[in-house]
Amino acid sequence: MARYQHLPIWRDANRLLLVVEQAVRSFPRYHKYTLGSDLRNQAMAICRLIIRANAALEQRAKYIGQLVLAIEDMKVLIQLAKEIKAFASFKQFQAAAELAVAIGKQSGGWLKRAQSEAQRG
Repeated sequence: MARYQHLPIWRDANRLLLVVEQAVRSFPRYHKYTLGSDLRNQAMAICRLIIRANAALEQRAKYIGQLVLAIEDMKVLIQLAKEIKAFASFKQFQAAAELAVAIGKQSGGWLKRAQSEAQRG
């Protein structure tokens, strides 16, 4: 299995997962078990897709494409949580949003590289 712990995108995805876990703890009860669960599951899905994309040579572009979409979904969930005031502070929202944007940029670059490698190879 390919190693993935050295990847900057993995580091940021793990940070996002931690930020989401900590933020959801302070969500109001009404949102903790609905939107909070969705945020936690989406952050975990992003981590899983990074592992799969890094390990799969033949289908790397496919998994990275799914990763890009998962990150966009995550951004929507983070924005919704902000709009309904589920975050305890703006700082929590800001940390989650900045990490999601950083992961999105990294995955976009990774996708372009994987697509060009697939066309050459």
